[in-house]
Amino acid sequence: VPITLGVFLNSYYDVKFSVLGMAFATLGVLVTSLYQVWVGAKQHELQVNSMQLLYYQAPMSSAMLLFIIPFFEPVFGEGGIFGPWTLSAVIMVLLSGVIAFMVNLSIYWIIGNTSPVTYNMFGHFKFCITLLGGCLLFKDPLSVNQGLGILCTLLGILAYTHFKLSEQESSKTKLVQRP
Repeated sequence: VPITLGVFLNSYYDVKFSVLGMAFATLGVLVTSLYQVWVGAKQHELQVNSMQLLYYQAPMSSAMLLFIIPFFEPVFGEGGIFGPWTLSAVIMVLLSGVIAFMVNLSIYWIIGNTSPVTYNMFGHFKFCITLLGGCLLFKDPLSVNQGLGILCTLLGILAYTHFKLSEQESSKTKLVQRP
C-alpha cells in the first residue's frame, strides 16, 4: 500500500501528467507483471537458470518481432532497416542490444533467485533513485508531493525488505530446530 501510494503521488504530481499516459502506464504495469510472473513460473517449471531461459526466449522474441517491425518502422530508404547506416548508428544499435541482453539477464536472475515481487521492489527503488538523481544532478523540479511520494515508496520498500528478511530468518530457525 505505501509503495502504491508513493508511486501514485510521484506520477500524479509529475509536470507531464496526463490521463492517456496513466492509462498506458497502467497497461504497461499489467503486461510487465504478467511477464514477470511468467518468467518465474517457467524457470521453476523447466528447472533452468536465468541464462538458459534467456537462451531459449530471445530467439523466439526476435522471430516474433520480425513480423511486427515493418508495421512500425520504415524498411527501406533513409532511416530504414535496410537503408544506409552510419558507423555510429551501428555501434549504438549493438550497444543497445548488449544492454537489453544484460537487463533481461538481470531480470531472469533476480526473479529466479527471489520472486517477481522482489524484482518489482528493485524497480520501484530504481524509480526513486532516478527521480532523486534528476533532482540533485540536473536540478529537475521536485514538488513536495513528489518528495512525499518518494519517501512513502522508500518506506514501503524498507518495510517489504524487513518482512522478507524476517520471514527468511524464521524459516532458517525452523530448519535448524528440526532433529
